[in-house]
Amino acid sequence: MTRRRVAVLISGRGSNMQALIEAARAEDFPAEIALVLSNRPDAAGLERAAAAGLRTETLDHKRFADRGAFERMLDERLRAHEVELVCLAGFMRLLTAGLVDAWRDRMINIHPSLLPAFPGLDTHARALEAGVRFTGCTVHVVRAEMDAGPIIAQAAVPVLPDDDEARLAARVLAAEHRLYPLALRLFATGEARVEGERVVYAPGTRFPAAPALAPLPA
Repeated sequence: MTRRRVAVLISGRGSNMQALIEAARAEDFPAEIALVLSNRPDAAGLERAAAAGLRTETLDHKRFADRGAFERMLDERLRAHEVELVCLAGFMRLLTAGLVDAWRDRMINIHPSLLPAFPGLDTHARALEAGVRFTGCTVHVVRAEMDAGPIIAQAAVPVLPDDDEARLAARVLAAEHRLYPLALRLFATGEARVEGERVVYAPGTRFPAAPALAPLPA
């Protein structure tokens, strides 16, 4: 089996990255993590990745003259590592249309809401304020617009009567850790592919259970 070479981009603790690392340990997983890259030198996820034996790099966005210079170097590093797919996992930088188009339909992201509801920040507080009964998380193909693009997979999470922002966030994060590996598996095999501005599934696609994961630190 040919495994797709994946770069994971992070800015912080990297808990979703850790979920992908655990999934990729399986011999039948269709992707391998070729690079973990952060725009923040102090990102805790870099230590996690190094402990897993993965190659890590830092591109401190503050050291670049402008966004374009940062993204040109980012693109260069991805290509230098022969990356085929890019997974954004808490990467807190808005990407310009130039970079997104260069990696069109090869870059995916996870967001802590059921898009198109609650794009952007403070998703859990906004869900509680809106009084929704379900929220969740979404893995989608990246487009230049924030938190937009064809949806690969979603997981719904109930909002309980006694939820506060922290309790709801923890429940959604647990769902994220299981959804992202499943979505990457489907996308890397080509069972989920982009047609126009929608993701379609190949005939006969099976939806395996998310990989069994040990509890991950938040």
